[in-house]
Amino acid sequence: MIHSRNYVFGIAFLFLLGCNTQQEKMNLSEAADTLPIGNSIANNMSSSAAVVNPKDTTHRFIRTANLKFKVKNVVYATYAIEDIVARQQGFVTYTNLNSQINYSTTVALSADSSLVTTWFTVSNTMVMRVPNVKLDTTLKLIGRTVDFMDYRVIKAEDVALQMLSNSLSQKRATKSEKRLTNAIDQRGKKLLETTDAEELLEQKQAQADQARLANVGLTDQINYSTIHLEIYQRQDQHREVVLNERKMEEYEPSFGSRLAHSLEAGWKSLESLLVFIARLWVFILIGVAAYVAYRKWR
Repeated sequence: MIHSRNYVFGIAFLFLLGCNTQQEKMNLSEAADTLPIGNSIANNMSSSAAVVNPKDTTHRFIRTANLKFKVKNVVYATYAIEDIVARQQGFVTYTNLNSQINYSTTVALSADSSLVTTWFTVSNTMVMRVPNVKLDTTLKLIGRTVDFMDYRVIKAEDVALQMLSNSLSQKRATKSEKRLTNAIDQRGKKLLETTDAEELLEQKQAQADQARLANVGLTDQINYSTIHLEIYQRQDQHREVVLNERKMEEYEPSFGSRLAHSLEAGWKSLESLLVFIARLWVFILIGVAAYVAYRKWR
């Protein structure tokens, strides 16, 4: 009986939750388009470290942002943030939405059912990539979902010298590779000498490839900034009536409870007897009258 009722309530709850989720997503998207970008929280998300200076051709910055803040609802905020990133031509590389159970209690409602109350905290860890020219705008838009800011760390690391060093290493390795190739072709007659030279050539080729790949990776990090985000909401609770799996003997009432119950049952039995006798008053009256008439007749 309890399972059937809970099943029906659960289906209705999931249906209403789905409708509310879609409605909330629409409301959040509309709110993200209508909220002014100059609000205080959005301004706190902005930083000169996140702004690209098109006139600066000397420095090459890798920009990263690390954020942690509380929101009203993690699920709805996640939808809104993912929409913001998509509109800024970015993408999400990692998301971990989870509910952490803080503690729970179980209260027996009857011999076959219990009420389980669970307190939990919902959080989500996300990693996103956005074009470096849109990092500041993205942070301001994300700031509209903030309820309480824990911290905001924005870095702009100049890697121009590192890229120059990689380029020079690649050029040196390429030159050494060409000289070794010519030496092998012209003077490499002995097998042992040729083998050693080819092994050295492979090392130079690997050095050139590593330097080139390092610059490719740095260029990608320069073009697309990385945002590490952690959001959470206030502690919530969930209540559920479940089937009691404990032994029935554990819920047997005490002696005092059974004695009180027996006295109450005995009194109710006496009341029922008196009520039954009262219903027979006509027959009792006829019997008394018959007895009196019999006595007089004798």
